Amino acid sequence: MPKQPIDAADLRILGELQRDGRLTNVELADRIALSPSPCLRRVKRLEDDGVVRGYRAVIDRKRVGLDLTVFVEIRVSKHSRDNAAELQRALEAMPEVVACHMVSGVADFLAEIVVPGLADYERLLTDHLLTLPMVEDIRSNVALRTIKTDGALPLAHLA
Repeated sequence: MPKQPIDAADLRILGELQRDGRLTNVELADRIALSPSPCLRRVKRLEDDGVVRGYRAVIDRKRVGLDLTVFVEIRVSKHSRDNAAELQRALEAMPEVVACHMVSGVADFLAEIVVPGLADYERLLTDHLLTLPMVEDIRSNVALRTIKTDGALPLAHLA
């Protein structure tokens, strides 16, 4: 949680930054009807509190040759803190894993993997994922089409 409560002005700042993280402070201040100095202080506070974790470019996967997205359900053989931590470290070390969640249900982890093609995924699966000793089962779900990605967070509940 942030050190200070998030107020309406902070929510407007967050909304604008989610739409365009490249806004100058003057542009941002103008959009949220605040003068530049207090706007900058608020942005700095949101960054220092970890609410704004960073800024990045959103890259079109297909335009850089990453044509295949696979959602991989991973089940571990023995549930333990050590197995979970070891699997987490292994998945974090794989650059092809662009997102990963510990989940409840049939699977224990859900990883989003992005690779150029099916042969690349097969190589990652056989040479890396299936060699992990704690892995009991893997289910691969190939994305046929992306409907929505990189959506802004729904912040209305904070208002």
